[in-house]
Amino acid sequence: MRNIRMAISYDGTTYYGFQTQPIGNTVQDVLLQAIRVLTGEHVDMTASGRTDAGVHARRQVINFKTSSPIPVDRWALALNSRLPDDIVVLQADEVPPHFHASYFAKRKTYRYGIDTSKFGNVFERKYRLHYPMPLLLEEMKAAIACVKGKHDFTSFASKRSTKTTHVRTILDARIEETDGKLDIFLTGDGFLYNMVRIIVGTLLWVGEGKLSAADFKRILETRDRSAAGPTAMAHGLMLWDVEYDD
Repeated sequence: MRNIRMAISYDGTTYYGFQTQPIGNTVQDVLLQAIRVLTGEHVDMTASGRTDAGVHARRQVINFKTSSPIPVDRWALALNSRLPDDIVVLQADEVPPHFHASYFAKRKTYRYGIDTSKFGNVFERKYRLHYPMPLLLEEMKAAIACVKGKHDFTSFASKRSTKTTHVRTILDARIEETDGKLDIFLTGDGFLYNMVRIIVGTLLWVGEGKLSAADFKRILETRDRSAAGPTAMAHGLMLWDVEYDD
């Protein structure tokens, strides 16, 4: 059996998330069906992580084992011809049998996009939250700096989280501003359910002046979800990159 790793992009607008679920219509369902059509196999697929309904991926990583003799450099082309336009295989390679897309991931980066223009860019409405309010950008930058390092992120995790620990390490956290757009980037060794979206929702309260950067830090330290802001809408979130030691 060969272990095939792929990097994929997808527009999550019409899907109920990445991972297969009873309700159907997930990115994983579509990928598995394309592999069945191509090889006749029912494979088990692992992803670097789940994305929720409406969340996008610039670069998600998956792996699966197959008996197919298809050359590794032909997988992307062969699958893309069988996939809808909103899912694309970017590259494929063959990895050792023990490789696991989730367990071996060292760093993940998410980007949350915000459109701060008055009327919104119609061509980016599926990928950015339209938020046409004056924002205190420097205060937001001071607040997001508080999440860097190793912390218990209970305040920024959904109450539906099933993880045994909410301790995570954020390696980089920054906000970039260009032409009426804000891009919030978070890179870490792992993320909790809704963690990025709750951080963004709370940052927007800081931007509006409802909270200060000191308040944001206090909320992180309280380890209480009810102290934080709302969960930002899904369509602004994108899994930006997944990194491995190789």
